Amino acid sequence: MTGPVAAAPGRVTWRDWVAGARLRTLPLAISPVALGTGAGAVAVVDGAWHPTRFALALVVALALQIGVNYANDYSDGIRGTDAHRVGPARLTGSGRVNPKHVLAVALAFFAVAAVAGLALTIITQQWWLLAVGAVAIVAAWFYTGGKRPYGYFGLGELFVFVFFGLVATAGSAFVQALWVNLEAWLGGVGLGLIACAVLMANNLRDVTQDRAAGKRTLAVLVGPVAGRVLFCLFLLLPFVIVVFWSLLYPTAVLVLFALLAAIPACLIVAMGRTPRDLIIALQLASVTSLVYGIGLGLVFAL
Repeated sequence: MTGPVAAAPGRVTWRDWVAGARLRTLPLAISPVALGTGAGAVAVVDGAWHPTRFALALVVALALQIGVNYANDYSDGIRGTDAHRVGPARLTGSGRVNPKHVLAVALAFFAVAAVAGLALTIITQQWWLLAVGAVAIVAAWFYTGGKRPYGYFGLGELFVFVFFGLVATAGSAFVQALWVNLEAWLGGVGLGLIACAVLMANNLRDVTQDRAAGKRTLAVLVGPVAGRVLFCLFLLLPFVIVVFWSLLYPTAVLVLFALLAAIPACLIVAMGRTPRDLIIALQLASVTSLVYGIGLGLVFAL
């Protein structure tokens, strides 16, 4: 592996920083908050939901997602993992930005998440939420940061399933009702699996480069063929949950329209071979997450 990347001369625009935020991953932050808030609205005793708590939960989720994206950019860049990537160029790995500046932006977004989380804690008076937030930030950093990042040992999917599925969805429901119902738990499972699909598509695209760099993602460990199968399972199994909820909430059947994005994504991953194919599949999986989360959230709330 190479050492820290030295910033190369050249003008970096705001568009480069926006690209570094990886906007296509933001649906993974929005969807669990939407679903969790809808599930929480069902559980609220007086039937009223709390828009301020929803807004703060959304800030926490978005800031954590953007923060972890910049943190990954920084950590992968200084390790040299991004030196031969086939996807969009990264700020640190490209050598155009001083790594310390990327790190500072990552920490700034983590700080925003911490402040919003503190506000939620004060409003709800549930002080143990501070510990949950601290664990989430630590987990976000050590995904690719530190001496032994767990994202380099095939545990990335476990991270996104737990934090961008269960924790984000159940947490959003909890701050509404101060307890978590089955709607939130099962919804979190569904969104966690879709988040795993998004990560798998990303890692399948970079599997050759990651293997060469010593980054042992799940796609590297199981191989491209099994990785493609796992992608389809991650993306389609959540719709079994939708079918279950349609027995209790008839309008939930409308969420099956998200299959219009999920099925093409699976076909592209199964038959596609170029990095561009996998980027399109990743985008479709992100759309699936957004429709799934907002759709089920509205079904529960209305």
